[in-house]
Amino acid sequence: MAGEAERGDGERNAGFWAGKRRPFGNQSAVEIDSLNLEAGRASHPQSHKTKIDWRTFSLAFQSIGVIYGDLGTSPLYVFQSTFPDGINDPDDVLGALSVIIYTIILLPLIKYVFIILWANDNGNGGTFALYSLLCRHAKVSMIPNHQPGDREESDVQESSNRVKLALKVRDMLENSKIAQHILFLVTILGTSMVIGDGILTPSISVLSAMNGVNTLGQDTVVWISMGILIILFVVQSFGTDKVGFTFAPILSVWFVLISIIGVYDLFYYDVGVLRAFYPKYMFDYFRRNGKQGWISLGGIFLCLTGTEAMFADLGHFNVRAVQISFSTMVFPPTLIAYIGQAAFLRKNPEKVSNVFFDSIPGLLYWPTFVIAVPSAIIASQAIISAAFAIISQSLTLGCFPRVKVCHTSSKYEGQVYIPEVNYILMVACLIITYLFKTTEKIGNAFGFAVCSVMVITTCMVTLIMLVVWKTSIWKIVLFFVVFGVIELVYLSASLYKFMDGGFLPLLFSAVLMTIMTIWHYVHRKRYSYESQTKVSADCMKELVRIPELNRIPGIGLVYSELVDGIPSIFVHFIKNIPSMHSIIIFISVRSIPTAKVPLEERFVFKRIMPTYRGMFSCVVRLGFNDIKEEPEEFERRSIEYLVEFIRQENLGHDTESVERGLIKTLANGDSLDHNGTPPCSSGSSQSTSPSTWGSLKWYQKIEEEVQLVQRAADSGVVYFLGETKVKAKKDASFFKKFVVNHAYDFLRKNLRPDTVMSIPHSRVLRVGMTCEI
Repeated sequence: MAGEAERGDGERNAGFWAGKRRPFGNQSAVEIDSLNLEAGRASHPQSHKTKIDWRTFSLAFQSIGVIYGDLGTSPLYVFQSTFPDGINDPDDVLGALSVIIYTIILLPLIKYVFIILWANDNGNGGTFALYSLLCRHAKVSMIPNHQPGDREESDVQESSNRVKLALKVRDMLENSKIAQHILFLVTILGTSMVIGDGILTPSISVLSAMNGVNTLGQDTVVWISMGILIILFVVQSFGTDKVGFTFAPILSVWFVLISIIGVYDLFYYDVGVLRAFYPKYMFDYFRRNGKQGWISLGGIFLCLTGTEAMFADLGHFNVRAVQISFSTMVFPPTLIAYIGQAAFLRKNPEKVSNVFFDSIPGLLYWPTFVIAVPSAIIASQAIISAAFAIISQSLTLGCFPRVKVCHTSSKYEGQVYIPEVNYILMVACLIITYLFKTTEKIGNAFGFAVCSVMVITTCMVTLIMLVVWKTSIWKIVLFFVVFGVIELVYLSASLYKFMDGGFLPLLFSAVLMTIMTIWHYVHRKRYSYESQTKVSADCMKELVRIPELNRIPGIGLVYSELVDGIPSIFVHFIKNIPSMHSIIIFISVRSIPTAKVPLEERFVFKRIMPTYRGMFSCVVRLGFNDIKEEPEEFERRSIEYLVEFIRQENLGHDTESVERGLIKTLANGDSLDHNGTPPCSSGSSQSTSPSTWGSLKWYQKIEEEVQLVQRAADSGVVYFLGETKVKAKKDASFFKKFVVNHAYDFLRKNLRPDTVMSIPHSRVLRVGMTCEI
């Protein structure tokens, strides 16, 4: 249902990014009315295509080593977490197994693999991708990121009830500030929970794997686990591509081993556990155990650990790759492993505390243990990669402080590594492992975090089904009720153990949400201030006519976040120092979701004042793998393409005919006067037509401006960088002053500077300005 709708939407979005090639070189230039449309376009298509080819199978293999370690190693601890006080009735094993079977079928397989994965935003997954997708189809974003072309297609007028409902819901969201704030807060809550998972998952996974050598003593196991965690985070710098290909064979062997063990235990101990596929045993389990059965859901839910990472890690792969790998290599072995353990527990209920290792046949014990340790380590990879992906997405929306994002693949833009986040996660994991020492309390916290993210995802996808996909109302209700009820029941069970570790995710989320909210609030206010105070072309026209204004030879490159318009900080500079270079170019650097932007498409120019020479806007489009050029090379290319833009700006003139007319005129001994008009001789008037003289006059003016640019380039290039300091107004509340003047200022000073290009320090002019909010 939703798959087909979103597949079309995904293809449309890919087409948008692939927009028209900017005409340079031998192509004709076009006049651009707004740079906002051209700023985000590139000719390279998205790599997240839906067709199946050899790359899809390669990605599917890599995904085994990145996404499914957590989900695949959950048999290490699910049954012991479900029955921490032992098994009272052998039929409880059948009931718990029945719950596990239908939980895995309904949530990871049906909900995520066949529905949620299609709710991606240009190939990216996670809560921020859902938020971004909604913002592009409805104006609910706290920062404008609405892409031209999305709304037009979504506004197709149809008479169906689905479209009417979609428009009604969209209008309600757009007209309600409360709804917009709730949507944003829910988004950053889900993001914070996933990052919190990145702290809890490595700890519980590694400690669970080390249960096989618990005879060494608890302290020894803890120190060994901490050493393994350090190694895990150190190798993240190699990138998803290398890590995936390295880990995938190990996890493939793991899935084969747990399948063999599961089949052996099933036929050796009790093949009758297959009766658990009959839902009656599930209902009997809850009826027999009552409140205790409900509490045990907190342990059963751990069979879903890593499920949310399938969607959050989507940017590293693509939809088809994830669907293929889960359906063929992950779902069957994992289910067989739980069935085998249940068969073992039917005969040996007293061994539930270490059921995974006790149920392994003697010959396979050590091979399985040797594979279990690296597999459990790899289990952490899914959520670590997810944390990198969602933080990278949040940066693009101005919802996270500046950090360094390293793209580790030239083919897939979603494969990223963030050093600062990596080492913060490592330190937090080591602290959690050292303090808690066992998996029980960490498991309580982990279940609450995972379930919270799932509930948030269900709510946001329901909105997407309404507004974006325009799905039938009965399908929307079915989706929301079935999955919403299941997840709320699990969430309630996780809340029961809130004080036994369940508070940890909320504690992590509170800290992260505070940081993200402060950064986003001030960033939004600053962006709004710059947008509202940008100078119009008419005002600039009056300003450049001031007699006191000195024109300095050279080129001034003014960097600004504004794609279209003149930043107020430049006017601030002119009013205080009435000087301006002969050529002014307002530069805005934009990242494009493709590996590399061809040189002929990298610079997009627009003349700010058509009747005034020497003032332009320029968008520099960079792919995630484009290398920042040295200043001299960047200057040379920008001037080269500016000259090309000037020469091709007016499509009404035929350059070749102008050049032929000029050659003919000069061959006849004629010349142009200083105004570009023809000489008053009958011979010349006969040899050169009036229309050609008009073209020649235009040609001379263009060449004069080109020579002006070249002379300015010879005089040198100066870079103008604006430094806007944000302060709270004097009459603002104490709380607002603390947030803006102290908390935000602390984050800004202690994080990476916002450097987008290589700029020579000797030719930088920094212009300071204070923005009061």
